[in-house]
Amino acid sequence: MLSLGLTGGIAAGKSLLANRFRELGAVVIDADQLARDVVALGTPGLAAIVERFGSEILLADGTLNRPVLGSLVFADGEALQTLNAIVHPRVRAAAAEIKRGADPDAIVVQDIPLLVESGQGANFHLVVVVQAPLETRVSRMVSHRGMSRDEALSRISAQASDAERAAVADVLIINDGVAEQAMAELDVLWHERLLPFAVNLRAQQAATEHDELSLPGAASVAAGERLARRLGKVVEPFDVTLSQLAGDAAPLEYQLSLKNGRDRAAIMQALGTAGWFPRSSGPAMLLASADPAVQATVTLLEVS
Repeated sequence: MLSLGLTGGIAAGKSLLANRFRELGAVVIDADQLARDVVALGTPGLAAIVERFGSEILLADGTLNRPVLGSLVFADGEALQTLNAIVHPRVRAAAAEIKRGADPDAIVVQDIPLLVESGQGANFHLVVVVQAPLETRVSRMVSHRGMSRDEALSRISAQASDAERAAVADVLIINDGVAEQAMAELDVLWHERLLPFAVNLRAQQAATEHDELSLPGAASVAAGERLARRLGKVVEPFDVTLSQLAGDAAPLEYQLSLKNGRDRAAIMQALGTAGWFPRSSGPAMLLASADPAVQATVTLLEVS
């Protein structure tokens, strides 16, 4: 199963891309919808919010008054953290349940507005980020969501910056007002990178050696660091040392020094799930990425 994270700042165009992913055949898990579901009337999530913020955040019918709650938390960083601590774990649990029920060969896209803020970038095979100029976003929020300019800027400033999102982006798509262009870039990404990536995962094989694909939206910022974070997440449960042998220029090279040979099979299984498969065997096994747009290898060594 190919697992993608999709994120972007408020009014950047994330819903546009999520809808296009659905049309292309992806299973899209909408974190915003799950965030509403887990605090619906009668849920433990809503009860926890009322306990913390008081009954004044409820409408007459007992459901959550989102504008009132929003006005409280977006002006208070501590209150926002408290709300996130209530909502985020429940959303992640609900998303994990949906993902477990998806077809094993599916491409699953998790639409997560606060992916960067919640530190989830390393949990996915790829992260797609959509961005738009500040004034474009403010204009959308004022005209389509009925916010004042100050309210719009407050919401934007409460989220991660464009630079912070770009640092976790494997693919960066700019949606500056020409929706057709953004969707066209997503279509190329789907057909030229994601479908072959999914095929390689099903076949449990590395991508064929190639020159790096030149794809619209392919991000180059801190590529080596992003892969290192993903690899670190994969091997975290094991007694290994991860080293990056070169900088951020392709081809990227990493080394995993395995201190306990008994973990070798489990590590290989975890790396396979993450999209890394053997290209050569032996005492120093060489693995490569199943992603056709990534030139990277991992050498697995056993050390005493």
